[in-house]
Amino acid sequence: MVHMIAAIGLVCFLVYKGIQGLLEAGEAQRKEKRLLKYFLPQVEAASLLSITLAFVWQKAMRMWPIFMVHFVLWGSFVLTLSAGILLICFQRPATDGVGVVFIMFAIGNGLYSCWVTPRIKFCTKVLTKSLEPVPKFGDLNRPTYLTLAAGFLWMSLWILAVIGAINFYFPPLIIMALVLSMAWVTEVMRNVVNLTVSRVIALYYLRGMQSSTQFCFQRALSVNLGSACLGSLFVPAIEALRIVARGLNLLEGEDEFMFCCAHCGLKIMDSIFKRGNGWAYVQIATYGKSFVKASQDTWELFQKREMESIVDSDMTSAICFLTGVCSGSICVIVVGAWTFSVYPNFTATLALLSAYVGYLLTRIAMALPHACVSSYYVCYAENPDNRLFDKTIQERINSIKTDRDCIVPTPRSVPSRFAR
Repeated sequence: MVHMIAAIGLVCFLVYKGIQGLLEAGEAQRKEKRLLKYFLPQVEAASLLSITLAFVWQKAMRMWPIFMVHFVLWGSFVLTLSAGILLICFQRPATDGVGVVFIMFAIGNGLYSCWVTPRIKFCTKVLTKSLEPVPKFGDLNRPTYLTLAAGFLWMSLWILAVIGAINFYFPPLIIMALVLSMAWVTEVMRNVVNLTVSRVIALYYLRGMQSSTQFCFQRALSVNLGSACLGSLFVPAIEALRIVARGLNLLEGEDEFMFCCAHCGLKIMDSIFKRGNGWAYVQIATYGKSFVKASQDTWELFQKREMESIVDSDMTSAICFLTGVCSGSICVIVVGAWTFSVYPNFTATLALLSAYVGYLLTRIAMALPHACVSSYYVCYAENPDNRLFDKTIQERINSIKTDRDCIVPTPRSVPSRFAR
C-alpha cells in the first residue's frame, strides 16, 4: 500500500509536470509535443495490441493446448528472431544493439525448445486435464477482463508520467523507478488473477464446490493481497535463482572457485525453495495461509508424494513466459516499423518499451492456465485418490523411478563433488 500511494503520487505529480511543460513555451514544450505525437500513440497501440493477443493466446491455449505448447515454444523463437532481424535492418546504432539482444535471446529460446522436447508430451497431458474444469465456471475470465482494463488505464497514466519525467530532475532515475514500479504492479495484478482462479479450481477439486468467482476475486483483493504482493516481489527473483542453480550444477572441471560458488548457490536454493515458491498461491487462496507458510506446506506435500522432480521440471511457467515473449515480439515488429516510418530516432526506445508492455499485459491473461495447472498439482498432492484425477502424475513418477523417463531437475541439495 505504501508503494501504491507513492506510485500514484509520483505518477500524478509527473503528469502535472508534463502538463506544465506543455503550457510553458520553450525547449521542454517542443520535446513533449514531439513525444505526444510520435511516442504516445505507439505505446497505446502496443497496449491494445498486447491485450488483444493475450486473449487470443489464452483462448487458443484452452481450446488447443497440445498445438499451442508447440506453437509457443517455436513461435516465440521465430518471432523474436524476426524482431531482431527487423531492428538490425533499420541500420541505426541503437536499433542494431537492441536487435542483437533479440537475436541472442532467440538463440537461447531455440536451444531451450530443443532441450525440453522430451517433456512436451507430459506437459500437454497435464495442461489438457487441468483446463477441463474451466468451462464449468462461465465467469472465470471476468477478473482477467477487469484486471487488464485496470492495467490499460494505469499503463496510459504511466506513459504520461514517463513523458512528464523529462521536465523534472534526474529523468533517467525517475524513469527507471517507474519501470520497476510498473513491473511490480502488473505482477501483483497477475497474481490477483492467479489467486482468484486457484481458489475457484482448488475448491472444485477438494470439495466439489461451485465457488463464486466474484467472491474469490474480492478475497484476492483483500485477505490475500499481502501475500500476492510479497510473492510478486520475491518469486521472480527465486525463479531467476533457479536458472543460476541449474547452470552451476552443470559445471564440470577443475575450477575450485566456481565449485565453491555452486556449493553456496545450491545451499541457498535448498533454503529458499522451502520458504518461497510459485506453487504457494494455491494454498494461499484456498486456506488463507501466509506466503512463507503456504510455500513450506506445499513443498512438504510434494516431498511426501515424491513429486519434487515432476513439479521442478514443469514447463507451464516457461510456456506462459514465452507467450508473453510472443506478444512482446509482435509489438516490437508492429511498433518498430511504424515508428521508423514516422520518426526513426525513437525506434530503439519504442521497440524496448513495446516489448515490455506486450510482455507484462499478456502475462496477466496467462495467469488463468497457469493457475489451473498449479491447482491440479497441489490438489493432487493433497488427495491423489480424488476421482477427478487420473493416473498421469503417478505414471510419470513410476517412470522416473524405473529410469524409463529422465529429467534434468533443479538441484536442491549439494552434490557429492562439493561436499567436504
